[in-house]
Amino acid sequence: MKKGDEIIVEQLLDTQIANVWTAITNLPQMKQWYFDNINHFQPETGSASQFVVQSGNRTFTHLWKVTEVNVPTEICYTWKYLEYPGESLVRFYLTDDNGQTKLTLTHTVLEDFPDDIQEFKNESWRAGWNYFLVDRLPAFLHKNKSKNK
Repeated sequence: MKKGDEIIVEQLLDTQIANVWTAITNLPQMKQWYFDNINHFQPETGSASQFVVQSGNRTFTHLWKVTEVNVPTEICYTWKYLEYPGESLVRFYLTDDNGQTKLTLTHTVLEDFPDDIQEFKNESWRAGWNYFLVDRLPAFLHKNKSKNK
């Protein structure tokens, strides 16, 4: 993906904003639906996270830095990799929709990623976000809702 490219994923979730906010900012919950190997995350401006993901024979050391937090509706962080050039900004934005929560994720490329690596192609990023936000997060929230009844 190249500078200025953007992916937007919207998902309507059958729960209140507070529950979604906790799921996207609380480390123990993030590990259950997002990346299970995140070792540190704080929803505070300036907080940094680093963790490794293997994909085939490639290593992707994720480097995140929180740039903006507006509890309980918005969190943004930069996203780059130790091993590769490129940087993007990820923004989670939550709004109420008649008692449900509309999550809008915007992933904007700030610096070009390599063209020759499949994981950095638009369709790979989009598939990843759909996996997390359309499949995993709603299932996690549904499971938690059932446990709390």
